[in-house]
Amino acid sequence: MTTSLPIRDHHVAAPDQDEPTPPVVGSEEMIGFITREHLRTLEAYAGRLTGDASAAQDVVQETLIRAWKHRDNLAHRPGSVRGWLHTVARNVVIDGVRRERRADRTTRVAPLGDHAAAVADRVTLVAALRRLSVHHREVLFHVYVEDRSVADTARILGLAEGTVKSRTHYAVRALRGELIPDEARMLDGAA
Repeated sequence: MTTSLPIRDHHVAAPDQDEPTPPVVGSEEMIGFITREHLRTLEAYAGRLTGDASAAQDVVQETLIRAWKHRDNLAHRPGSVRGWLHTVARNVVIDGVRRERRADRTTRVAPLGDHAAAVADRVTLVAALRRLSVHHREVLFHVYVEDRSVADTARILGLAEGTVKSRTHYAVRALRGELIPDEARMLDGAA
């Protein structure tokens, strides 16, 4: 999927009371059932999520591939097949957006230009990071490099969310002080 459109609708449709019961006979029958009974609503839902017909087709295709991979479990699962398909479609869109964000970040990290200046900047940054405490480097890594949320970082590190927020704040402040000493003095009120 090559679109960076935002997710427009994040509500999964409630299971239809009139939704046909999926066949339990075999996996091929299950895929035929999904195509017959749910393809149009899945296409419409993917279109609302992406706002782009081409991207919606990519989402539908990936959703159907995942349905094929889980066809035996899907035939025997309780609940709405349509709800499962819509959840998978939404997750496909979210995964695509996250993938594009990571790709955008990696292309911005290495701008074109003077190679010597880029190397000097990297050496300066690494030296400044080394002067930070281990705790500060750890939260910066999880929050900015791994693009994890505060909640995920807190869970991984076994910390309270408030501690992660505080460490992130002070780590960024300390890093700024290392990289831009005059600005740090201004922030501290010593200017």
